[in-house]
Amino acid sequence: MSIFIRSTLTAAISLLASANMVFADTHSASSAYFQAEDIFALEYASEVQISADGSKIVYVRASNDIMTDSTRSSLWLLDVKTGRQLPLFADKFNYSQPRWSADGKQLAFIADISGSRQIHLHYLAENKTAQLSNLRQSPSNLTWSPDGKQLAFTMNVDASEADVKKRVKKVKKPAGANWSEPATVLDRARYQADGQGFLKPQFRQVFILPASGGSARQLTAGDFHYGSDLSFTPDSTGLVFSANLDPDWEFQPRDSNLYRLDLASSELTTLTNMAGDESAPVFSPDGKQLAFLWQGNALVPYNNSKLKVLTLSNNSISDIAADFDRSIDSPSWLSNSSFVVQYDDRGQRKLATLTNKGKLTELTASLGGVSQPQPYLSGSYSMSDNGVIAYTYGTSQRPAEVAVLQKGKSTVLTSLNEDLLGHKKLAQVHEIKYKSSFDGEEIQAWYMTPPDFDPSKKYPLLLEIHGGPHLAYGPQWSAEMQRYAKEGYVVFYDNHRGSSSYGERFAMLLHNKYSSPEDYADHDSGVNAMLKLGFIDENNLFIGGGSAGGIATAYAIGLTNRYKAAAVVKPIINWLSKVLTGDSYLYQTFHQFPGVPWEHVEHYWQRSPLSLVGNVQTPTILITGEQDRRTPISESEQFYQALQIRRIDTALVRIPGSPHGISNKPSRMIEKVEYMLAWFEKYRTPSN
Repeated sequence: MSIFIRSTLTAAISLLASANMVFADTHSASSAYFQAEDIFALEYASEVQISADGSKIVYVRASNDIMTDSTRSSLWLLDVKTGRQLPLFADKFNYSQPRWSADGKQLAFIADISGSRQIHLHYLAENKTAQLSNLRQSPSNLTWSPDGKQLAFTMNVDASEADVKKRVKKVKKPAGANWSEPATVLDRARYQADGQGFLKPQFRQVFILPASGGSARQLTAGDFHYGSDLSFTPDSTGLVFSANLDPDWEFQPRDSNLYRLDLASSELTTLTNMAGDESAPVFSPDGKQLAFLWQGNALVPYNNSKLKVLTLSNNSISDIAADFDRSIDSPSWLSNSSFVVQYDDRGQRKLATLTNKGKLTELTASLGGVSQPQPYLSGSYSMSDNGVIAYTYGTSQRPAEVAVLQKGKSTVLTSLNEDLLGHKKLAQVHEIKYKSSFDGEEIQAWYMTPPDFDPSKKYPLLLEIHGGPHLAYGPQWSAEMQRYAKEGYVVFYDNHRGSSSYGERFAMLLHNKYSSPEDYADHDSGVNAMLKLGFIDENNLFIGGGSAGGIATAYAIGLTNRYKAAAVVKPIINWLSKVLTGDSYLYQTFHQFPGVPWEHVEHYWQRSPLSLVGNVQTPTILITGEQDRRTPISESEQFYQALQIRRIDTALVRIPGSPHGISNKPSRMIEKVEYMLAWFEKYRTPSN
């Protein structure tokens, strides 16, 4: 890791020594507390899939490998009645997308057993497994046909090279010559993506594969992306999926229609052509209706996802719960006139039944635990034909477990981290609500108290701001925040204006104001509310956040000097440069701003933390991945250099090879946290 720091070499060595000291201390400290190395021992459940008869659950069990610094995924099988679980595949390979056949006798999945990700089929009664595919690219969106005879999936397929590259005169390379790497040529509007780098000329196409083995057949073609949400017709003769087939699809990030593809004739029929994004199609039990999600394409940063139903006999479309001010997700038919749906509400992910008349009945509010570094809302479910629901169960004290919901009762079937966390003292999460000083808007927030917390003492406060900005935190597990709290900080996080799970009005309060003094007022009011509790040391206030939270942090220290030190993680510092260098420019330019930067220079500049850098007095550490294409490291470099010029104590931590998700490897998560703690400790003073 490279570190650049304003002060002398001695100061740089001091910072490194401080970080190393934290690592050393965690290894030698009592195991009664959550330590840095415990991150490697965490496990969590995801991709829960219940069989059609509701008797069995298969799920992906993720665990970290300290020797390879990677997260491995295995498949485990649960008996719903007894709770007994067995490993199906728990070896050195990685498994994903388990999918039950309709009769529950076979399980399809994707794994890298052969060295590349391929489709496999496991026969449960015979305990035999076969590799079905031999594909050149990684498959995804694996889907069974109802008759159990076919598997559909999507896969990227190479497209034609850039036109200018085909026109370039080729010079023959002499045998044995050692020439430079050839040029990379880009000629598309969408040419890069975080985590992928420069995009190859490829498009996602739909394929079908016999479940009995054989060759995969490509069903779609052309320079379009097809089918991230495949659904077979009830008679298994066709596929329904979402796609944008407009020639200008690259410039339409919120537009797609539903199509039906006939497997025999390859005929493509348009089912919907609404303005906006239609996705997630699912047929009713009688096959006469098609439910789907719809999201409008207005040039705004947020709108709710709505549930609609297409009656196939007359092509009429009806709205379900049109006035429900939350974003509906993952609809499943419970009957021909009712659904189970997932939605986020006030910092919780919930499951509910929903009738076609719009009546909503909550089933559980305990989905979560899949997000490991920070307490973002997360989690998923699947439902059997007889209404038994399996889901990821999360709390503030544990990552995701597997739970089952039947006859109105929830039962947690696993305890994946009890061996690690059951004997440890963890930070406790508490809810707090307060009014923003800007306009009196109610803000929901939480704070974590350190292990062995004593309310008669004073503690330093860390304000941690979430990303998005249209995402939400909640009372969920967070490995990073547990570490901050273990080191003696009260960790405070809020769902400021713009956060999701509070409806469109609240989310849109941040429209054209991200970041701004308005959302900082929400954070500042929260800090003041915490001070009123009596156990916060007002002389030891710290601030940090990543992505949108990094922007908010950098903006905040341009407005106030109340924080002893700041951690600005993967930020945007200059919107004028970011929107034309990051991978989200086609969306952000038109949905989060009034127009292109060269026509709205003043607006872009006012929302940029760089415009306030002349006010900054707060010592600041910046942490960004060198391969980040969402918030390119050049943004962090601008802030770092500006603070250097102003003689403000600052450090730039560059994470080699890392994209935007710098906590995507266990060691990177640890490194991020321990550098932040080291920086804060440099400026933290003893509390009374």
